[in-house]
Amino acid sequence: MKIVALIPAFNEQQRIEATVRAVAAIETVDLVVVVDDASSDGTAEIAESAGAEVLRLPKNLGKGAALDAGLASAKDADVIVLLDGDLGETAAEAGVLLAPVLEDSADMTIAGFPPADKPGGFGLVKGLARWGIARLGGEFDATAPLSGQRALNAKAIAACTPFAFGYGVEVALTIRALRAGLRVREIPTKMRHAATGRDVAGLVHRGRQFLHVGVALLRIAAEGDSR
Repeated sequence: MKIVALIPAFNEQQRIEATVRAVAAIETVDLVVVVDDASSDGTAEIAESAGAEVLRLPKNLGKGAALDAGLASAKDADVIVLLDGDLGETAAEAGVLLAPVLEDSADMTIAGFPPADKPGGFGLVKGLARWGIARLGGEFDATAPLSGQRALNAKAIAACTPFAFGYGVEVALTIRALRAGLRVREIPTKMRHAATGRDVAGLVHRGRQFLHVGVALLRIAAEGDSR
């Protein structure tokens, strides 16, 4: 069985080394692939020196397209674990996500995060994502609907890819897995990432995220339920 960690990254030179080293140290992970989404800093070089296989995109394509590119380079993977580049040392918690999938008690696991040290957003994006999952995916009370930290087995990979556009990735993954009748579990972890604040940059980021989640929900609604 081959397990591949896919890490889409854009300008993450401050944390990518610690993230890669933490994931690579997990016994069950065979390969760490960092998809550098046309970063303007040293993300690619640092990730490579930390031991990752690095796929450099010629232009910035967004999270979903970056993950699709990474998946294409890991076609022989039996299990993939999706992680953000800013997890740092807490990326070691990916082992907690992998365990239920490897034990065959889940097809997809989703990382729950501990409470943030300080307030980030206003809950609008999370609220939209939770509503969309409940509306389109069935009876699943998502407490971490926007978590990008996930492990997927072969059935989940087949049912949930290609990935949705941009920041719509997570909500689409959950809904498609539920619609396919797969076992989806949220797993508490100690993961932490660089949360966005309530400054202008943070508001712009959350506005873009809200738009992408909304587009993903509209597209999934148009697909219909195949069950």
